[in-house]
Amino acid sequence: MTKIIKNGTIVTATDTYEADLLIKDGKIAMIGQHLEEKGAEVIDAKGCYVFPGGIDPHTHLDMPFGGTVTKDDFESGTIAAAFGGTTTIIDFCLTNKGEPLKKAIETWHNKAKGKAVIDYGFHLMISEITDDVLEELPKVIAEEGITSFKVFMAYKNVFQADDGTLYRTLVAAKELGALVMVHAENGDVIDYLTKKALAEGNTEPIYHALTRPPEVEGEATGRACQLTELAGSQLYVVHVTCAQAVEKIAQARNKGLDVWGETCPQYLVLDQSYLEKPDFEGAKYVWSPPLREKWHQEVLWNALKNGQLQTLGSDQCSFDFKGQKELGRGDFTKIPNGGPMIEDRVSILFSEGVKKGRITLNQFVDIMSTRIAKLFGLFPKKGTIAVGSDADLVIFDPDIERVISAETHHMAVDYNAFEGMKVTGEPVSVLCRGEFVVRDKQFVGKPGYGQYLKRAKYGTSKISKQNEKLTI
Repeated sequence: MTKIIKNGTIVTATDTYEADLLIKDGKIAMIGQHLEEKGAEVIDAKGCYVFPGGIDPHTHLDMPFGGTVTKDDFESGTIAAAFGGTTTIIDFCLTNKGEPLKKAIETWHNKAKGKAVIDYGFHLMISEITDDVLEELPKVIAEEGITSFKVFMAYKNVFQADDGTLYRTLVAAKELGALVMVHAENGDVIDYLTKKALAEGNTEPIYHALTRPPEVEGEATGRACQLTELAGSQLYVVHVTCAQAVEKIAQARNKGLDVWGETCPQYLVLDQSYLEKPDFEGAKYVWSPPLREKWHQEVLWNALKNGQLQTLGSDQCSFDFKGQKELGRGDFTKIPNGGPMIEDRVSILFSEGVKKGRITLNQFVDIMSTRIAKLFGLFPKKGTIAVGSDADLVIFDPDIERVISAETHHMAVDYNAFEGMKVTGEPVSVLCRGEFVVRDKQFVGKPGYGQYLKRAKYGTSKISKQNEKLTI
């Protein structure tokens, strides 16, 4: 149905203005004053901002890990995302050594099919670089539109790849037009520190953080940046948590390297002390990299403000406290890594960022949507409000105050990492390709409505690191 959104304040990564939006056939057809269209449904957004739909570049839905599977699948996870103002996710497709990449991709398509209520794409994990993998990668890009590859530098004997694999992936990505993503922690050092802690009888959740100190993240981030320089390639560092990693990314960018950094809401507002909660409650806050000492938070906020970090992902990877996190009682290494973040990513960035003056309103849109669309081959279809773009829109009340709680969230998991936190600003209605998924805070979407997104190659829309402007 044709729709007109009236009386809202439109906010993009570059502009803030009052205008009406005409939506036809799932796209933005016109932007202007006092728009009229016979038969159109009129939506009043008075007192609200109208943002482009959020894009979450970092989710793990229906993912096997540590002998269990994440609690949220592509249905509950995307419903929660929509309530949080996110209209597109990019999930990580895990691969197995010795198996065709196509097999893993088909598995992930089956996970999402008929379940997603918003649009989605995949990143592809690279665990080995063989002749077969190198032969298959061009087909993955051409046929599946998967233009980002993930390499783990941690999780020894599970996901961790060696430096040769990372370097060869960087070389291949340069030739193929893909963006290489890294989980940057020194897995070998973590493996040593973990075994040492267990041998000394240190088994509580806090030792998850103490055996993964910020230095191992900083070292791995610097190493990945140097390998990127050697390959003349491009790099995206996921879930940056600490000053040491920010420093390495900033140094690389100052040298002119094509390096980008993402952080997550949990690292902006939670700290290492949460892992010390009694009665094993600290297990709720076990994810990797771990939470840091509180002083790192302002470093991350400043890095977002000054452009040293550019995006915010959720790293959604939810496990129930009861029955899943509890698998690690008596051994912190057996606590499934991950937390429920997908629903509160946008609200926390707005409340703690915009409302507290840490970032501007336009920076907020850039960080949670626009820059992600540009980096991952979705712009200008996604990530902005412009004629011809998909009508992925969030009608957002900037003045609503609420308390985050597992009692009211829409994720399937039995706890919320931000329990009791007060935030200001909340999505009221959310549209994906012109159709309401959430309307007046009620779910009206449909499982299976979400479409799989084939993404353009990296660099198709070139982003200058100097002036941060997009040129087509």
